[in-house]
Amino acid sequence: MQKEKLNIKKLLGAKISQARKLRGFTQMQFAEILDISTNALGIIETGNGFLTAETLEKILFHLDMEPDELFSFGGVKSNDALYQNILKYLETIKNDRNKLTVINSILKNLI
Repeated sequence: MQKEKLNIKKLLGAKISQARKLRGFTQMQFAEILDISTNALGIIETGNGFLTAETLEKILFHLDMEPDELFSFGGVKSNDALYQNILKYLETIKNDRNKLTVINSILKNLI
């Protein structure tokens, strides 16, 4: 069986996009916060380009992420780590009734 090559740019871009959306930022808002163009953020999020170290630092800061969290692409996490991540995400949306309603509905269907 041949080992598949990772596309770090695409994986990282998808992770940034997902984290941005979870925190309620539009692409335009987040690009402004990062002091880059919306087009540049789009290129990063689609994996068609890479970011500078300065932009990476800003992304980590504004998404409240640790580097290992951003660069982790599928490792198994403990139940406690998963639970802590869920709590962190919930904290970021605690004032957004629409998102909380969706989360509530999902959880209700799981239990």
